[in-house]
Amino acid sequence: MDFELNDIQKEIQQTFRKFVNEKVKPVAAEIDEKKEYPLQLLKEVGKLGFFGMRYPEDAGGSDAGIISYCLAMIELARGSMSLAAPCMMQSLMGIYFLHRDGDEEIRDKYFTPALEGKKIGGICMTEPDAGSDLMALKTMTKVYDDRYVLSGQKTWVTSAPYADFFTVFSRTDNHDKLSIFLVPADSKGVHVGKSIDKLGVRGSITSEVAFDEVELPLNYLLGGIGEGTKGLIEILAEIRVMTAALAIGVATAAYEDAIEYAKTRVQFGKPIGKFQAIKMKAADMAVQLETAKHLLFYTAWLCDNDLPRQKEAAMVKLYASEAANSICDEASRILASYGYAMEYPVQRYWRDARFTLIGGGTNEILKINIARELGL
Repeated sequence: MDFELNDIQKEIQQTFRKFVNEKVKPVAAEIDEKKEYPLQLLKEVGKLGFFGMRYPEDAGGSDAGIISYCLAMIELARGSMSLAAPCMMQSLMGIYFLHRDGDEEIRDKYFTPALEGKKIGGICMTEPDAGSDLMALKTMTKVYDDRYVLSGQKTWVTSAPYADFFTVFSRTDNHDKLSIFLVPADSKGVHVGKSIDKLGVRGSITSEVAFDEVELPLNYLLGGIGEGTKGLIEILAEIRVMTAALAIGVATAAYEDAIEYAKTRVQFGKPIGKFQAIKMKAADMAVQLETAKHLLFYTAWLCDNDLPRQKEAAMVKLYASEAANSICDEASRILASYGYAMEYPVQRYWRDARFTLIGGGTNEILKINIARELGL
């Protein structure tokens, strides 16, 4: 078993690390404080080819693989979760179904520009009364011979005020199961509502979106009627793998800051890192972080080799998110009063890490899924 990154993977990691150190980290605090959507940075991420990493070359991507995708995501999240989260949504859920099911018009008008970061796509699944229970969705699409008419209310839609299009999960009046539709943001009847004021990941704007009798051409159905759940399952493992990569990225930032602080903060005549209590915290953090990384790259390898990975994807998302929250909490304790101060980024890492407990499926739901995979 080879644990060494190949030359291309190393280059991708170094490219995104350099971008994050030079372009992202210097403005990460400002993005968070101003709750400012990082539109320009997102476009620059597009120029680096991030959005096309998981797509084939004949579609305009680089087919770099999920391991490479994770390496880039970790670096982006190390710099700013407010940038990394919308990049993940854009590259995976936002445009996947356009690639899989879109015709030439859809690919030319929406998918290709989104792949380059020139257009932004949002995914609309969650509703006020439907989160983990997707079968409780109430958004309804009427089916006619020459068009579809979609109505409903969505919430927690990432990038909604900046989106050029949405992929919307909906019921239809002729089928019990979910279907997926492309909805241009400028369609008549689309209304972006208030943005949700969040604890963390504050530059990644999430909003409510209402659809009021939105008329859509027949080719804007992405896949067949009733195939929405099946389509989601296709990429569910990747969603969880990438959520784990987000968690590892923000945990890495907290860990690095805490170790640096422990080496330079002097109390009682020596750096606090020389005290046993701090050494034990640092060791626990390092073990959690390395364990999460190994489980992540093993699961990413399963994805790259098209092997069964639903159980492992649930495990890595569960473990990495819990580890990230533990690491960010320990980092805050190492910095003590400075970990509580808004001028230090550790408090931002702690707030941002909370998102990973929810995104990709709540950890409580994942435990049930893992147990089911065990035959229980």
